Amino acid sequence: MKPVLIRRSAWLLLLAVAACSGRTEVTRISPDETVDLSGFWNDSDSRMVADALIEDALSYPWSRRHQQQHGGELPAVIIGSVINRTSEHIAVNTFLRDLEGALMRSGEARIVADREQREQVREEREDQQRYASPESRARLRNELGADYIVVGEITSIEDIEGNREVIFYQVDLNMTDLESNERVWIGQHKIKKYVERRRTRR
Repeated sequence: MKPVLIRRSAWLLLLAVAACSGRTEVTRISPDETVDLSGFWNDSDSRMVADALIEDALSYPWSRRHQQQHGGELPAVIIGSVINRTSEHIAVNTFLRDLEGALMRSGEARIVADREQREQVREEREDQQRYASPESRARLRNELGADYIVVGEITSIEDIEGNREVIFYQVDLNMTDLESNERVWIGQHKIKKYVERRRTRR
């Protein structure tokens, strides 16, 4: 076979392989749309669990009682650590932000920045003392202290047989009065998913 024909045949073979290879298709969807591909914890679970737990927390009297005792002032709440005790990777920070957002939207509490955020804010405030004009500087030692802290954990149980799987998630949160150590709310939310994985034919 001549070199020209060999090169042409190789080129045609490459084109054939490229034509047979799978294409990736991307479709944009609403961030609020619930999509379950793997059955594992996802953004929809994070948002729905946060909304449900904050709704439950606000059904307890801590916020109303605080306002009665402090002349109508809203309680200040800090969302602390939520420990992932499952066997999978969970974007816990996304869940923390969902909790903050749900509580802030309720209008029943003020949100205090977490430890990492406070460090960034303090650095900026210190920087302002050196470089910003006196009338625009943020004052030192004027931070809002939290009245309550929310902490908790996420656990899961997986039951697998063949291509079928049941995944159970449990999220436990509690809120504590930072001054008295009184537990003012205990909340729990559960998710159970049945997943059947189809075997691909060869």
